[in-house]
Amino acid sequence: MQKSLDRKLAAIHADPAGCREFILADAKDADMAFGVGAPGHSPERHDGEMRFRTLAEYREQIRQIARSELVDIMLMSASTSDALTIGERLFDNSPVTPAARANDTTDIHILRGGKLHEPAARPFRSAALDHIQCGHLDCEPAERNRGADLGLYSLTFNNDVDLDRQTLEQFKLFREEAERKGFRYFLEVFDPNLPGAVPPERLGQFINDAIARTLAGVAAAGRPLFLKIVYHGPKALEELVAYDPHLVVGILGGSAGTTRDAFQLLFDAKKYGARVALFGRKINNAECQLAFVEFLSLIADGHLEPEEAVKAYHGVLQKLAIPPRRPLAKDLIASAGSMSYSGSTTTISVPQAKQPVAKPAQIPTSPARFSSTGTASDSKAPDFARMTPAERLAYHRQRLDRQFGK
Repeated sequence: MQKSLDRKLAAIHADPAGCREFILADAKDADMAFGVGAPGHSPERHDGEMRFRTLAEYREQIRQIARSELVDIMLMSASTSDALTIGERLFDNSPVTPAARANDTTDIHILRGGKLHEPAARPFRSAALDHIQCGHLDCEPAERNRGADLGLYSLTFNNDVDLDRQTLEQFKLFREEAERKGFRYFLEVFDPNLPGAVPPERLGQFINDAIARTLAGVAAAGRPLFLKIVYHGPKALEELVAYDPHLVVGILGGSAGTTRDAFQLLFDAKKYGARVALFGRKINNAECQLAFVEFLSLIADGHLEPEEAVKAYHGVLQKLAIPPRRPLAKDLIASAGSMSYSGSTTTISVPQAKQPVAKPAQIPTSPARFSSTGTASDSKAPDFARMTPAERLAYHRQRLDRQFGK
């Protein structure tokens, strides 16, 4: 089965300016950062109790989201990929591409009571590419397609000549090994994890220049499929996208925040040129991960805008009898969110877009667009471009009613 990632990347490169394809990834690699707490809080915990989901529960969420086919990439730790990609063959007949975190710099070592993430990031790799590709060292050439052939490699620049040179040297060694072994990668570039390393007003420019300078010395065979970076606003994103239209830019999700934070971030990033979004904690901390990812997909495909998506998501939670973490009014507010793993450094604030007051939903009843019962007809997709926001909201509420049950 063709992977949706490969199809979308081909379409983007064929028409960088006009293509509207968007790549969505679920980052379920947090066990390489947070340890036992990576799977997130258990919904069965009682007030005052701190209980985490187990690794088995974490992997079950991965299975469910992969089987929903709502994302294009499932990013995992090497150990989880070994269990699900190689052991269970979860992705064999799926359009979803499995991927594994290929390195884990020290700024993502977030341990309870620890402080390893506080000093300037040092390069480090736990995972072996052979383990990701075939499950053991010294893979035979024919074995390299048994596991994942895609990984995430992360860089953190701190504007320090010795630290950044070491970071670049290790990146060069990784690229050479990856190219020899037929291993593809996408490149994550974190903001500096040292306070004051770069003046805040120059941070977007610093990251853009660091990316352009780093990749200028890399031929096509060694370049990343796409980037994963912090969203620094329209100007910085548009500058990087315009610099090289074939350098596919993606944004990272950062800390959990409100539902509006996630939906607005995706909407704004796409508007200003991003073609990929990778959400980890924002998905993992959602009340209903499948419904949350469904709405991310609808926004990415241009079917919903952030405010109406938040309202519809709360409607799904109500129908499923899942209590929301915040009342709707608070969940509609965009807040400042941390963009670092530790939650202690870079923050961004996405302003809440002004929305016109929606008119009561008038659902079109044209036979070409809707069935005689008033629900969307499966025979022909509605014309979303001609719908008002209220009409789109009503349409998707009806469709999600059928999917999740009234």
